[in-house]
Amino acid sequence: MKCEIEFLAVGEGSRAGDAIVIRYGEPDCYQLMVVDGGTAETGEKMVEHLRSQFGNDVALEHVVLTHSDADHASGLREVLKQIPVRSLWLHVPWLLSSEAIHLFADKTMTAEKLSAAIKDECDIISEIVELAVAANVQIYYPFQGAQIGPFTVLSPSKYAYLHLLPQFSRTPEPDKGALEQANMWIGKATVSLLAKLFEKARSWTTETWGSERLKDGGVTSASNESSVVLYANTGEQRILLTGDAGINALTWSVNYAIAAGYQLQNFTFVQIPHHGSRRNVGPTVLNALLGNPVPEGTESSFAAFVSCPAKDDTHPRKIVLNAFMRRGGRVIATEGRNKVHWGGFPARDGYVTATSCSFSTEVEEYD
Repeated sequence: MKCEIEFLAVGEGSRAGDAIVIRYGEPDCYQLMVVDGGTAETGEKMVEHLRSQFGNDVALEHVVLTHSDADHASGLREVLKQIPVRSLWLHVPWLLSSEAIHLFADKTMTAEKLSAAIKDECDIISEIVELAVAANVQIYYPFQGAQIGPFTVLSPSKYAYLHLLPQFSRTPEPDKGALEQANMWIGKATVSLLAKLFEKARSWTTETWGSERLKDGGVTSASNESSVVLYANTGEQRILLTGDAGINALTWSVNYAIAAGYQLQNFTFVQIPHHGSRRNVGPTVLNALLGNPVPEGTESSFAAFVSCPAKDDTHPRKIVLNAFMRRGGRVIATEGRNKVHWGGFPARDGYVTATSCSFSTEVEEYD
């Protein structure tokens, strides 16, 4: 089976997002799948792109929303309004409230009130679900082990998702003790204005191929850790799509893949998570996923795509791009343009060979 993966341009400035179109099968007999829909502005562009590349009668076999953040979810509303979709895969958090209620701090709250409180904060997801129901689209949960076209979900498990849900930034307060007892305390995402300003005022340091400065221990939001991680082995290719997954989600993915007998490393294509954020990866998990660093000058063995706007001051981090190159990746950044990994399909008219990123000897210094 051939598998083509196209990252569409999303956002401007610091407004990153993901919108991915996947074609799998053979040139004369294929199916289409969308993973994430980017920002609200991306939705109409995705519809136009699908029709221009695959015909006005284009239909999608699967649509996957990796997690509920607006820069991944918003554009899917336009896709569901205009393009026939057979199956929609997403987490519907308010429908899981009765199973997670014991993990919230307020022990007087009923499951009905918790469900309503969560749904009130999930307006985009709610609209996506309503559009799918109106169009008779089948809705499924993308939990660990689910099969979506050629892909298997490596993370999250339902157990992990239920424990992450109380830690989302817009859900009621979690029972920290219960989450710590379950060893599932990630921490609610609270980013102050000062932290954002400090993030932009970064300093720089030197790095060589043999002296990696990327560190373990980065922390991202619980919502990011709930991202759907997808794995495919088509026989011709081995593919990993990561959404905004952090070190926890990637580690869960490694553990599940090993237990299930899925071969890691030797990938053909890998998505760099969370637009190249340094908080989402570390040397240990990258070694497990991709293999140990290779000698400098070794020919690249896989494509590593990162979705990022042009002229973004914060993404992707050069220290992260270096880490993927060091492990054999040919790094391609979207930077405001659509980029395609052909995956055995013939190139389409109007596309040229993408320029890969170069190894940086100056990288962002840690706080």
